[in-house]
Amino acid sequence: MTDVTHVVKVCRIGRSWQSGRVEETRAPETPLDHDRQQLADLVGEWLDWSQAGDLLHVSVSKVRQLIREHQLAAVVPVPGEGQKVPAALIQDGLVAKGVPGVLTVLHDGGYEDAEALTWLFTLDETLPGRPIDALRENRGAEVKRRAQAMAF
Repeated sequence: MTDVTHVVKVCRIGRSWQSGRVEETRAPETPLDHDRQQLADLVGEWLDWSQAGDLLHVSVSKVRQLIREHQLAAVVPVPGEGQKVPAALIQDGLVAKGVPGVLTVLHDGGYEDAEALTWLFTLDETLPGRPIDALRENRGAEVKRRAQAMAF
């Protein structure tokens, strides 16, 4: 039996592929990458699902369910990494009071997790402060009213 080597020449629009050193290339930044970076900067501290589960004393499956039911929100803040949850959504071993209600209102109004998180973590001088901080300080009534007004 003889060894047979097949040589395949791949052509793409009239140019053949050639061997050589592979340079690391980075795809050009997209508006989505820019938005992710802005959100990552706004939020600051992120938790993966396992870390969130540890803080909430639940399994990763339960964290996934909380995200699916809009009790928590998660996004991919850094391209190539998995979804993460903002650490500020968890307080004293529980989802911060008011967060599930506000997320539900925003989702019912058509907001995606990234948009809802951007709103929650953006400074609002008329509140005063960020909506997430107001929720964590038990000043959630005004935050929920504003979310309802935005969503409808």
